[in-house]
Amino acid sequence: MPNAEYVDPKEQGPKPPFPPLESVPPGHERELQPRADHGEQTYKGSGRLMGKTAIITGGDSGIGRAVAIAFAREGADIMISYLNEDEDAEETARWVKDAGRKVKTIAGDIGEERHCREMVGSAWSEFGKVDLLVNNAAFQATHQKIEEISTEEWRHTFATNIDAMFYLCRAAMPNMKPGSSIINTASVNAYQPSPGLLAYSATKGAIVTFTKALSQLAIKQGVRVNAVAPGPVWTPLIPWSMPQEKVKTFGQNYPMGRPAQPAELAPLYVFLASEESRYCTGAIFDITGGEMLP
Repeated sequence: MPNAEYVDPKEQGPKPPFPPLESVPPGHERELQPRADHGEQTYKGSGRLMGKTAIITGGDSGIGRAVAIAFAREGADIMISYLNEDEDAEETARWVKDAGRKVKTIAGDIGEERHCREMVGSAWSEFGKVDLLVNNAAFQATHQKIEEISTEEWRHTFATNIDAMFYLCRAAMPNMKPGSSIINTASVNAYQPSPGLLAYSATKGAIVTFTKALSQLAIKQGVRVNAVAPGPVWTPLIPWSMPQEKVKTFGQNYPMGRPAQPAELAPLYVFLASEESRYCTGAIFDITGGEMLP
């Protein structure tokens, strides 16, 4: 029986359902309907981060914006890192300024090592120190077949979601003082990986391991490293990266029957940044609306 002819996967199957990666931002807050709640009207600070300085990646929108608002109202100065969503970043900066804190925005691709080094250097020049590093920015795209994922997209996902954490931690940690805190954003997908989010889920699993391993190195200099593993959260990334039929029911299969709002996650980041969590390191804190993780 003759062997079937091999077909190169690049020549079959549907093409990725989005334009070239460099032309697509991960969504804009102004386009998100219904609008997300970042705690703009509800979060009340109590000075738990007074005098601290923080770098927050993906701080223009979603979880990053909610964390920036909460940190600022707790007394921290903020550097907001983002890709190219200038309008969203300026809106987040406005809320930080309204809290009476200093703020600096910096645009660029955190998947590039040089940009990460420059970002940390800029924060030190602006604020004189970095006490808190929140590695939050992420990229995801949905596919039903592995051959739909281009090599470019796979590498871009890892560069944004996990390589950047390494670059930023390596640049910041040597000069972070005892009591400083690094907080990484993982995901429920690290434990219950979605087959449609193969690349994203793989990076989130890597983040969990990275967090645990780094915590053992960092504690030697008094720096704590923890991660937050959210379930479904309503952010601009969701309607861009998922089929519309899934967007309509996003989060409804979780016990609470809905996705979280970014404002509902921010207090956990504040806890991990503050002295209240001084005995916590190497931990992964799930916030999943009742979904049990292993």
